[in-house]
Amino acid sequence: MKNSMDINRIITMNKRISELINQFNSHPVYLPIDKRELENVVESIFSQMFPICEEKDNRSETEKELTNIYETLFGNISKLTDEYEAERIVEEFFSKISEIQGKLYKDAQAFLSNDPAAESIEEVVLAYPGFFALAVHRIAHEFYKLKVPIIPRLFSEYAHAKVGIDIHPGAKIGENFFLDHGTGTVIGETTIIGNNVKIYQGVTLGALYVTKNLSKVKRHPTVEDNVVIYAGATILGGETTIGHDSTIGGNVWLTHTVLPYTLVHYTSEMKIKIIKDFKEPINYVI
Repeated sequence: MKNSMDINRIITMNKRISELINQFNSHPVYLPIDKRELENVVESIFSQMFPICEEKDNRSETEKELTNIYETLFGNISKLTDEYEAERIVEEFFSKISEIQGKLYKDAQAFLSNDPAAESIEEVVLAYPGFFALAVHRIAHEFYKLKVPIIPRLFSEYAHAKVGIDIHPGAKIGENFFLDHGTGTVIGETTIIGNNVKIYQGVTLGALYVTKNLSKVKRHPTVEDNVVIYAGATILGGETTIGHDSTIGGNVWLTHTVLPYTLVHYTSEMKIKIIKDFKEPINYVI
């Protein structure tokens, strides 16, 4: 009896699997690259720029890991273009890794200098979601500049899913960028951010409106040097510029340019009432 039930279950299972295969094959979407491989690659690049300190000489392990990064990038990019172009792109990216690393060390120092809760560069690198999102962005941005399809966005969305910070790989971000907390922050494709800028959580640098024909148009704001943007601010529009040395307060909604050295803040009425001697009403029912 048991064997008969097992046979029937296997027959039913095989039938369902066959039906699913037919369904999948009726509307195929074949992905040209390996998503998991590339997610591992971006983590590996990050780890190589900020390696774990070991007493023994780990040069051979580093060489092995960098070779794996090279081969994985080449293998996936060559599926999107020809092998000659793929090799050129990977070579170009490898020539930029030291420069990216240098920028990230400056960014980490900006985090340490601006956040009183940060106690060391190592803590920033290991524990700060804003720093990780920025590191992945600087990697993805290099591939974006090299006009590699799909992969830059895959990198940025990996960081987005991991830490809740959405930075399009096309955004241009200057040096010493401080992205504190970061959760819910959105930075659009054509955003330009200068040097020494501080942005807090929940900030949106977005488009004023979205239609497909604006895909090649600057539709996100420009933020000049030494600007501070506090939590929850929304700044929209490709013609909107935040002048240097300005401060944008929390929850501000801004769709026009502000001059340098400007303070923009949102005001609302808040009432405070002492309830120490408040007597509960008789027969009060909710």
